[in-house]
Parts: sequence; structure tokens; C-alpha cells
Amino acid sequence: MTNLYFVRHAHSTYTLDELNRPLSERGFAEATLATKLLKTKEIGIVVSSPYKRAIQTVKGIAEYIHAEVEIIDGFKERTLTTVSASDFTVAIAKVWEDFNFSWEGGESNIVAQKRGIETTFNLLEKYKGENVVIGTHGNIMVLIMNFFDRQYDFSFWQNLDMPDIYKLTFDGKVLKNVERIWERI
Repeated sequence: MTNLYFVRHAHSTYTLDELNRPLSERGFAEATLATKLLKTKEIGIVVSSPYKRAIQTVKGIAEYIHAEVEIIDGFKERTLTTVSASDFTVAIAKVWEDFNFSWEGGESNIVAQKRGIETTFNLLEKYKGENVVIGTHGNIMVLIMNFFDRQYDFSFWQNLDMPDIYKLTFDGKVLKNVERIWERI
């Protein structure tokens, strides 16, 4: 079995620079709690989206196991639009209502999900039998989970914590179990 620990990044300080948006003071405290929890899971590999907030959220567990964070572009957040959305909630709801719809310059759910699943399957092949932490983002994480089970939908995404951690257990490429392991300790 391979265990993938999907870690939605902790709270970040909002900036227009998606790539370099850092964790907030609260986010760093939450990342410390996530590290404490992950220390009990025999983690062997740490990968992350290239976004700074995702890397910062999983950096502590990488340091704990004396490993580098491997950057994997496929786990970056979905691009919703390349122009300013007048109402983010309406914009995100629309792409979840119609998996083929995309806003200007953005990824549809189908396109983002395909990217996420290809990246996940590559990781499962590369690190078969390992416990892998993945620093990622809420929307792409839920789209990956939704590929395997439709219960992981827009409503599920709306109720995620920041950070949040889900352990997905695979036998090869077959999802066997999903367990939420995030808890404020």
C-alpha cells in the first residue's frame, strides 16, 4: 500500500502573486501543528506544489526527516481565471456546476482534475509502498479526490480547514481508503 498525505496549505497572507504568497503568522503556527501530527506517520518523502505557501506548510516535516521538498508542478492550485473575478464564490461555484466550463484563461474542472490525476498516478508509480506528504491546495486536492469518489465535491471543498490533511491509501492505482487526519492538537 502507498499512503499519500494530501496537505492543504495553512493560512496565507493574501497577495496577487500566487506563486510567492507566504504563510501568515497564524499559518506558520498551523504548519507547526501539521508537522507535529505528521511526525507520527513514518513519512519517507515530501513533495509540494511550487507555491510558497504549500512548501512552507510541509517544510517542517521535510526537515524532520532530513529530506528536501521535491517540487511537483502538477500539484499547484487550479487556475480559475487570468482576469479578476468580480465574485470569487460565484466563479468557483460555476466551474463545479459544469466540469467542462472554464473562465478566461482558467482551467475547467476536467482539465485541472486530469492534471492532478496524472501527477498522482506518476507519484504512485515513483514512490510505491511509501508514505508521501504532498503540499498542495484545496481545489486541486478535492478534484483529485473527486476523481475516485464523487462525494468529494464543491460542498466538501467549502468545508475544508486551512490547513487540512487527508490520508489516501492506494493499492497500486486503486484508492482503498480516505481518512481525515487533521486535528488541532
